[in-house]
Amino acid sequence: MPDENILKSSDDPRCPSGISGLDNILGGGLPRNCFYLVQGDPGSGKTTLALQFLLEGVRRGEKVFYITLSETEAELLKVARSHDWSLESIPLLELSAIESLLRPEAQTTVFHPSEIELTKITKLLVEHIQKLQPSRVVFDSLSEFRLIAETPLRYRRHLLNLKQEFTKYGSTVLLLDDKMNSTGIGPDPHVLSLTHGVVELEQLSPDYGKARRRMHVTKMRGVHYSEGYHDYTIVKGGLEIFPRLVAAEHHNDFQREPILSGISELDQLLGGGLDRGTTTLIMGPAGSGKSSISVQYAVQMAAKNELAAIFAFDETLGILTARSEALGLPLQQYLANGKLQARQIDPAEISPGEFAWSVRQCVEAGCKLIVIDSLNGYLNAMPGEKYLNNQLHELTSYLNQQGVATILVMAQHGMVALEAPVDLSYLCDTVIMMRYFESAGEVKQSIAVLKKRSGNHERSIREFMVGSEGKGICIGKPLKHFHGILTGVPTFEGTYEKIIPLSQ
Repeated sequence: MPDENILKSSDDPRCPSGISGLDNILGGGLPRNCFYLVQGDPGSGKTTLALQFLLEGVRRGEKVFYITLSETEAELLKVARSHDWSLESIPLLELSAIESLLRPEAQTTVFHPSEIELTKITKLLVEHIQKLQPSRVVFDSLSEFRLIAETPLRYRRHLLNLKQEFTKYGSTVLLLDDKMNSTGIGPDPHVLSLTHGVVELEQLSPDYGKARRRMHVTKMRGVHYSEGYHDYTIVKGGLEIFPRLVAAEHHNDFQREPILSGISELDQLLGGGLDRGTTTLIMGPAGSGKSSISVQYAVQMAAKNELAAIFAFDETLGILTARSEALGLPLQQYLANGKLQARQIDPAEISPGEFAWSVRQCVEAGCKLIVIDSLNGYLNAMPGEKYLNNQLHELTSYLNQQGVATILVMAQHGMVALEAPVDLSYLCDTVIMMRYFESAGEVKQSIAVLKKRSGNHERSIREFMVGSEGKGICIGKPLKHFHGILTGVPTFEGTYEKIIPLSQ
């Protein structure tokens, strides 16, 4: 009969997996007293997930059981040591122990050897189940069990027998299996019909960079779960799963008010500043001052005791800090006191899901300004990813609904005839255009606001200059005496005596 430990665990309808991201996807964990199939490619983390599942049971005072037909105890211990885990509290039954009990039967000539072997294995497993009465079980793997059975009918019958035995004791069972069956034509239909849920793990190998892993729940009876693919990584400590961001599930009430830059001319150009809960795109050629404007806003937010975060794809934090300090922006000071975060994103080492999760963590920590510098680096860091624009749209929608001001930086190709690598202006509420132009034998810069959905803005084009010796960003008066500045080759329609140089 089931003991008190089983009755106690059955009071909770959900069985937490020990992986917060997976529990988030499943709405709290796996329903108890059910069979689940975890299938995936070699190296996708099936064994690691299984050990996390059992260790969570140990932490909660539940009885657990690990049945391994494919890996030895020594191999499992190596996996555990790589994550600083101890398996002392996990009863383990491995294939070598089963084989020692089957050797006397190997000489039989009356019955088919596979039938004798499978019956003996099933009987041995039932005896251990009755003795341990575990709340959590891992069966690793079905591939070996399938090979021993030889025929689909025998395989299904013995698997069903085990399921009924586990059900008696309220066991939640994970069945590990390869993504392809022995014929190499897809998942095993016999198992799919017996299981309550199916979790698939995938490992992808891009042309450049580390392997990308993603998982999705293909089946979960009677449970509302987050559908689609979710990125994950294997780090020291186990699997880290990043649930796919769904903006519609995150709404937050906030007061829509402007954010000032600390530069009066820039605020005038933007009709009073950037509004909270909007996305701003700053676009222009390399070196035109896009990053300087974004850092200006981040430092200004930190100065007002509000949290801001910069995700730098294109330059190191050292260069970003040095350049900001040269402009008189005390970036290092606010990084030290925690009012401003700056994270350097290494190309080809992060998936879109992991990046979105990092942004989400900043927002949940209280960040009110997010800077992504730049979109070019974001797109190049994740080549080959399909629907990257859709994921970026979901991310900006989420940030807007949280009342966060988002600044996206994008470099355009060329110096005069500019071309954007991708058109993302439709995602943004405000678009700021930076341009170079020629005047009196000098290369000058200009700034203009092309679009602002949340209010009026100044439609003039102003001269822009990044001052030296700590003078910071300088913005001049509207360039009314020039025509064709946005073409890069303007026509001067005034007299030089009437123009006051910006440097004065």
